[in-house]
Amino acid sequence: MDRFPTKDEVLAWIEDNPARANKREIARAFGIKGAARIDLKRLLKELEGKGHLEKRKRSYRDPESLPPVSVLKVGDADGDGDLFARPLDWQGAGAEPACLIIPRKGDPALAEGDRILARLTRVEGEDYAYEARLIRRIGTGPRKILGILRKTAEGGRIVPIDKGADREWRVAQGGLLGAQDGDLVEAEQAGPKGRMGLPLARVTQVLGDPGGAKSVSLIAIHQHGILDEFPEAALAEAEAVTAPELGARTDLRDLPLITIDPPDARDRDDAVCAIPDDDPANPGGFVLWVAIADVAAAVRPGGALDREARKRGNSTYFPDRVVPMLPDSLSGDLCSLHEDVDRACMAVRMVIDAEGTKRGQTFHRGLMRSRASLAYGEVQAAVDGDPTERTEPLLEPILRPLFAAYEALKAARARRQPLDLDLPERRIALSETGEVTSVAFRDRLEVHRLIEEFMVLANVAAAETLAKKRTPLLYRVHEEPAETKLDALRETVQAAGLTLAKGRVLRTADLNRLLAQAAGTDDAELINISTLRSMTQAYYSPENFGHFGLALQNYAHFTSPIRRYADLIVHRALITAHGFGEDGLSEADIERLDETGKLISEAERRSMAAERDTIDRYLAAYLADRVGNEFSARISGVARFGAFARLDETGADGLIPIRTIGAEFFHFDADAQALVGSDTGFRLAMGQRVTVRLAEAVPVTGGIGLELLAVEDETVPTGRRRGKSRPVRRKIAAKKAKAGKLKKKLKRKRV
Repeated sequence: MDRFPTKDEVLAWIEDNPARANKREIARAFGIKGAARIDLKRLLKELEGKGHLEKRKRSYRDPESLPPVSVLKVGDADGDGDLFARPLDWQGAGAEPACLIIPRKGDPALAEGDRILARLTRVEGEDYAYEARLIRRIGTGPRKILGILRKTAEGGRIVPIDKGADREWRVAQGGLLGAQDGDLVEAEQAGPKGRMGLPLARVTQVLGDPGGAKSVSLIAIHQHGILDEFPEAALAEAEAVTAPELGARTDLRDLPLITIDPPDARDRDDAVCAIPDDDPANPGGFVLWVAIADVAAAVRPGGALDREARKRGNSTYFPDRVVPMLPDSLSGDLCSLHEDVDRACMAVRMVIDAEGTKRGQTFHRGLMRSRASLAYGEVQAAVDGDPTERTEPLLEPILRPLFAAYEALKAARARRQPLDLDLPERRIALSETGEVTSVAFRDRLEVHRLIEEFMVLANVAAAETLAKKRTPLLYRVHEEPAETKLDALRETVQAAGLTLAKGRVLRTADLNRLLAQAAGTDDAELINISTLRSMTQAYYSPENFGHFGLALQNYAHFTSPIRRYADLIVHRALITAHGFGEDGLSEADIERLDETGKLISEAERRSMAAERDTIDRYLAAYLADRVGNEFSARISGVARFGAFARLDETGADGLIPIRTIGAEFFHFDADAQALVGSDTGFRLAMGQRVTVRLAEAVPVTGGIGLELLAVEDETVPTGRRRGKSRPVRRKIAAKKAKAGKLKKKLKRKRV
């Protein structure tokens, strides 16, 4: 170029070449050399001063546009299911531009609040400015910290409550938000860590007394990002839902449907009944009905309720509260199948023969009325010969046929051989003030298994029907265990003196034979836990890869739409497949099925972690007054840093740090899941019976520390006194010898 460029020409070039917008590249593009570079520098300064350009390190960009690769924050989906994002760093004078995210196959599921690095393309004539294609997900905003505030002269420091956290955070005076010393606070990272000192944080919410009984589940809610407040738009939609009318629905109010739930159930979303089949071609058979709350009628695709339910994925249950997927006006009232009130339902009618084989099914969108809302215990007592005034009238017409049908389903289950793990579930009883009064194991009643078999059969019916009608859905997938995990299981099995088949395709029947071998022995719990750990994690997917654990090829969750979003998707699919209404699967539902499956699978894991952490904290609180007591336990896990022992009395897991075991160096044998003493050969391995002393119990973190006293009734050998172990001493000696040889060699060279 023979002449010096104008301001407009420079701005146009920078817009076309944002990745090359530094002074050297601009000079090269316009052929600017020598003294003219000074004029270019002056022009760029002028454009920068007037706000036309923003200097970033050594490059320039137009502050009214976004660079082709930008960091964005994902927002909520709109009514059509489209996901939009906004730039994290917007320097323009006008409103920040909207960016439509264009998903590609294989992209991870994105949720509101995620931060992403995206490649942008400018678009014209739309109500958004850019199309964004994901490069990678880089987080969910500033790092969140949950901890105890300790006041200091400069402001404060936050001691995290996570068991694995080893770093504190400092808070400036202006970032305390009124928090007092000892308060439980939620904070976020306020800046990068400097070269010296603690990283900076600022308090975003003061949660109060961390030792309060009501804080236990609250800590887990905040720590795991469980959404516990509904937006106003979702609450307004829920309040607008009205009681159902019969209309075009099938009238099922004459069916003897009942609900059976735990005594403290917060919602009732499934009802059952069994009627002897009067078809002469099916002697001894039954007609089973499973009716499920019709949540799809209340939660329409693309609405505020639907968007919130999809983000939550499922309800999360704690001993003292539930964080529901849907507002209580729906989950606890209008969608809940309460006794003696009309409720909208999606029902499946299934016919089984005398051997429990399903002969067919039909789905109905109906209106039902539950005859009774019963608890598991009172139903079991009634069929065992101890009915109450409430259950006696229901015994012959309703309860007996249910159990007769269950006997047939048991025969089918025995032929199918689903994985039959025996893992007792802990029950934590709380006082009215939230204090732990007792920890026990829940009774496993026959009526629990009855409801499970009815629900499994209904879920299979839904999956088979939708697969036959070629309607998109979300399957519940549980893939076969990985070979490496099976090898680890075989090591444990062999150490217990048992056998597990090898060299052929593993089936659940093989695992059940193993569990039967272990039943009634001291190794029963170990084998059950080890078998569970060898399993893959179940997830939701539009692709059907079968359910290994249940030994089923077609399986989808249909029976709990009040508390699981996957079930709501299956209900919508059934509505679409049968033409039951206009509130079936939307185009947006279908297009993002894979993304939805990933999102709700992640939400399920998040809820499980929150529930598990809450149980740990309650158990630590329950044991806090018994520090110093001795307990019988069993080794439940082994790692390089120590071993975990499960207390027989409560099922609580505590850590035995390796530094507290004897006085010798320990090798970690990963294959055998054991710690082996270098001097004495002492072994601490999975499944061993041990006696431990409770060294500490910290309710805020849920941490339990144990001291090992005896293994299989024998005291722990002391081994070599503490100091450097034999392997470490050998390494040090070898290094000294090598250093000596090198020193002599250098000395000879100098001579």
